Amino acid sequence: MTTATWRQSALDDLGRQLHDVVFCVVDLETTGGSPAAGSKITEVGAVKVRGGEVLGEFQTLVNPDESIPAFITVLTGITDAMVAPAPRIAEVLPSFLEFARGTVLVAHNAPFDTGFLRHAARELGVPWPRFEVLDTAVLARRLLHKDEVRNAKLSTLAAYVGAETTPNHRALADARATVDVLHHLIGRLGSFGVHSLEETQDFTQAVSAKQRRKRHLADHVPSAPGVYLFRDARDEVLYVGTSRDLRSRVRSYFTKAETRTRMGEMINLAQRVEVVECATALEAQVRELRLIARHRPPYNRRSKFPERTTWIRLTDEPWPRLSIVSKTTAEATHLGPFRGRADAVAALDALHEVFSIRQCSQRLGRSPRSSPCALAEIGRCLSPCDQSVGPEEYAAEAERVRAAVVGDPAVVAERLEARMRTLSDAERFEEAAAVRDRLTSLVRGVARFQRLAEVSDQPEIVAASPHPEGWQMHVVRHGRLAAAGVLPRGQAYVPWLDRLLAGAETVLPDRPGPAPASTVEEVETIRRWLTTDGVRLVRGRWSSPYPSAQRRL
Repeated sequence: MTTATWRQSALDDLGRQLHDVVFCVVDLETTGGSPAAGSKITEVGAVKVRGGEVLGEFQTLVNPDESIPAFITVLTGITDAMVAPAPRIAEVLPSFLEFARGTVLVAHNAPFDTGFLRHAARELGVPWPRFEVLDTAVLARRLLHKDEVRNAKLSTLAAYVGAETTPNHRALADARATVDVLHHLIGRLGSFGVHSLEETQDFTQAVSAKQRRKRHLADHVPSAPGVYLFRDARDEVLYVGTSRDLRSRVRSYFTKAETRTRMGEMINLAQRVEVVECATALEAQVRELRLIARHRPPYNRRSKFPERTTWIRLTDEPWPRLSIVSKTTAEATHLGPFRGRADAVAALDALHEVFSIRQCSQRLGRSPRSSPCALAEIGRCLSPCDQSVGPEEYAAEAERVRAAVVGDPAVVAERLEARMRTLSDAERFEEAAAVRDRLTSLVRGVARFQRLAEVSDQPEIVAASPHPEGWQMHVVRHGRLAAAGVLPRGQAYVPWLDRLLAGAETVLPDRPGPAPASTVEEVETIRRWLTTDGVRLVRGRWSSPYPSAQRRL
């Protein structure tokens, strides 16, 4: 299947076959987000297709009889001068309805486009045909995994399917891109046994009878906080989840409340549900993270690979440099982890913009002798390679870098903020935004490292918060949850706590970095709980350093 042509082979008695259906893919540009709030249509674009073949196109600007907001003009490129000679919606709507007569309307985020068209028809007293509507955004969310596309935006999907037209917030171009997305999604429907329009409509909203027949899997599940594991016929873990009420959550998988395609597939394979009851919701969240990392279930999307992290390292060598790495070491200074390599690169660029530390990747001996690079020639590098700088001066620069990534990146923030103001004053807004993004990535990376270290540096923290039955208590050692329990109301807490501590896991930090005894996600989950209202420190200490990057977030 390509974006140009597609065919489905299916029996004729299964409904209107998708390759025989005439689709009218429509896109609108408007002056705002809601027709009820007075927003008007400024452009209509549509493409009529059948079986992968384009039957016709419709495009026209529309005079909205009002000024187009400046931010809309920036987004779409449509100006007041462009729409001034254009027909009004009273002329455009009948022509569009004639073009679309007898077709199935398709749009990306269809309620937006059809909502504007219906509103215009109602305002004009034009009867609205009973169109069947297909929403490519809904289809994409049902068909595509998040490890394939990060979201269901038209621009993201168009790039993913290799659309011949790039969406640019103009109606016809966006409609053409939506056609390519539609064709790709129809090709994916075949693997689910969906070949007709009726099956497609059911696919986007219904829970299968096979799912409903498996409701008995939830019969034994208790109404308690904990973790649930769906297992298949080979007893392998398919999916791990958590809930404050296990019974209610597991039962929801067999009702209309569950509409995710992947979960439907998972339920079809599931043969039993295993539960792990937990004393508290935090214990359940932590156990979920650990079980996902251990089993790596195919139907979980997040937390399966906690070892995949991205850091910036200030290397431990005679002439230190900054490097992007996937692991931390005890000898070097690090910041992060970052959400991905792109964020790490942006933070690295922010540091290089302020500090003259070398950017080359080769290892240098204590007395290097090589030619200076281009950065040295323009004053962006101290150039230890040709001994333009001595060890003491270079070490001082490296220490400035270390102070910025460990403490408060004030010197970087002030320099880049000044650069942003200069660029903005010169109306070079895109360059100013790029500087802002680099600074944002750096501050977030430093702050995240500091937040992790706040908790993981402490050998033991005991904290409590109110619980319907008394107080929920957690023992945290080096950022790892070592024990959890609920102290019943009215019971002396000292002997109870002594028993909890006696049974707590012994935790020894066994690796360098801000998560020495657990995963980054576990430390962050625990820290979020520590910062919630009502949490009290029972033993140990926990504090945020000052100055730090937190105040710059």
